[in-house]
Amino acid sequence: MPRLSLLLPALAALLAAGPILTAPALAQHAHQHGAAAAPAPAPADSPATAALKAANAKMHKDMDIPYSGDPDKDFARAMIPHHQGAIDMARVQLQYGKDPVLRRLAEEIIQEQGREIALLRTMVDPPRR
Repeated sequence: MPRLSLLLPALAALLAAGPILTAPALAQHAHQHGAAAAPAPAPADSPATAALKAANAKMHKDMDIPYSGDPDKDFARAMIPHHQGAIDMARVQLQYGKDPVLRRLAEEIIQEQGREIALLRTMVDPPRR
């Protein structure tokens, strides 16, 4: 290992000479040595991504229910917004997606999850006789 007393004069000479590398050259040098480059700015969300994020955020917010202690009712109450979130995301797929298999799946999700929401609501608020 070189002695510090030998390195200090060389370092002083380099500093006195001023910048040697331009910013692009310095970035290339850093890249060659594995230094992380500054992260590129994140692209703006597409309308489909924004819609999926909104549906997901709403679903999670609505699933944060006050618990009653009744596991059956709590399960049903939490699953209703979960299933509604699936429906909302499936609608985004139908609006923006192109894949025919996923579009068909989205249609099936809307139908089936709607039926399950109706059943879950009867468990939360049973019909009165």
